[in-house]
Amino acid sequence: MNALILISLLGIAVLFAGIFNLKNRSIYLAVMGLVAAVALNIGDWGTNVSYYNNMVQFDNYALAFSSLMTITTALVLLLGFHFYKNGDGSTVDLYALMLFTLVGGICLVSYSHLAVLFIGIEILSIPLYILAGSKRDSLSSNEAGMKYFLMGAFASGFLLFGIALVFVSTGSFHLAEIGSAISSGSVENKGVLSVGILLMLAGFLFKVAAVPFHFWAPDVYEGSPTLVTGLMATVVKTAGFGALYKLYQGSFANMEGIWFDALWTVAAITLLVGNISALYQKGIKRLLAYSSVSHAGYMMLAILALNTQAGNAIFFYSIAYSVATVAAFALLIAVIDLRGTDTLEAIKGLGHKKPFLGFAMSVAFLSLAGIPPMAGFMAKYYLFKTAIEMNLIWIVIVAVISSIIGAYYYLRVIATLYQKTDGETNPVSFDWAFYSVVGLTLVGTLVVGLFPEQLLTILG
Repeated sequence: MNALILISLLGIAVLFAGIFNLKNRSIYLAVMGLVAAVALNIGDWGTNVSYYNNMVQFDNYALAFSSLMTITTALVLLLGFHFYKNGDGSTVDLYALMLFTLVGGICLVSYSHLAVLFIGIEILSIPLYILAGSKRDSLSSNEAGMKYFLMGAFASGFLLFGIALVFVSTGSFHLAEIGSAISSGSVENKGVLSVGILLMLAGFLFKVAAVPFHFWAPDVYEGSPTLVTGLMATVVKTAGFGALYKLYQGSFANMEGIWFDALWTVAAITLLVGNISALYQKGIKRLLAYSSVSHAGYMMLAILALNTQAGNAIFFYSIAYSVATVAAFALLIAVIDLRGTDTLEAIKGLGHKKPFLGFAMSVAFLSLAGIPPMAGFMAKYYLFKTAIEMNLIWIVIVAVISSIIGAYYYLRVIATLYQKTDGETNPVSFDWAFYSVVGLTLVGTLVVGLFPEQLLTILG
């Protein structure tokens, strides 16, 4: 809770920094504040305290996911040094909006009351609508902002209607009380409850860009500023799955017959559609958009399993995915600066001209592909193991086939990096913050992959 308050105040402080024309100092303030927030979370570890009449609960699950999203946001903000180097004073507002997005994400992983769930969704989403369309002179950015807003509004409507039906059926908004009502058999109208559960699931699937609710994602990811897309692909997905697992594990585990088959089908289709669609993309940014869709399918395996290790599995997968994805988008920013475009053709030979960037990009894509000894391999292995323990053999087979398909387009990017070409690069210099993010994510991907033991049991 202390970290949530600090980050909220930090966002307001950054806004005031913009008023006093302290653009460069504001990002230092934001990053140092986020580091302090992680320290507060570590200090609160093991306390398991509830607030506001048990509407918010900061247990180890919430603290772990909050820390991951906070670190991810700090890395994205550091990339802002380079990405917004030619920006005006209004970039301070964008930093503040990113911090408010993080506040919404923390609410989503710490809620124990459905009203806080909805508030968290809105706090997360509204700044992102603005951020997606923040490149005001770009029609594609304006289109991305409008599409994201319209689709997000529909998703919130589904979620809110589902919450209302769950309340009508169980008489409570508290997760524990909803779970008790279902397990005791005191629900009067299970049909209404079933519709409510499925509507809430649909709302979440919109937010995490799962098939068939993913149609907005490629266009929004492509049209939004690259830095904002990186935030969407990491913090939003981590918050969405953290909240979804908390809801179904805490309340709907005993209604598995209602949602299990639907989620199983969605997971299988998401894995196949996301990976197969990525094969045909000629731009790296759009490829990463479909890659993000496919990773939503992998993370659904933990929701389907719902055993004692599923929470650890989804948390570890979120770490591996977030670290690799931040690195991928950092290097995508570099590719666009050096070559002026993000097409596969544009990255030819870049591994020879910029060896460090080429190596870092290779590591990031190898991790996303799930190639050992990268973090992505251990994340997928542990996720598949968790699902197999619950006899989810068929969905694991689909996931393995999808991983093989995914490995092809990830390795194609790496192969293109090292093809010989006479293509020229723009004379672009990268600052210390950019190299710090690339270096930290590179080390993180390797260390997490080689030494996963502590993180695999962090939630108990």
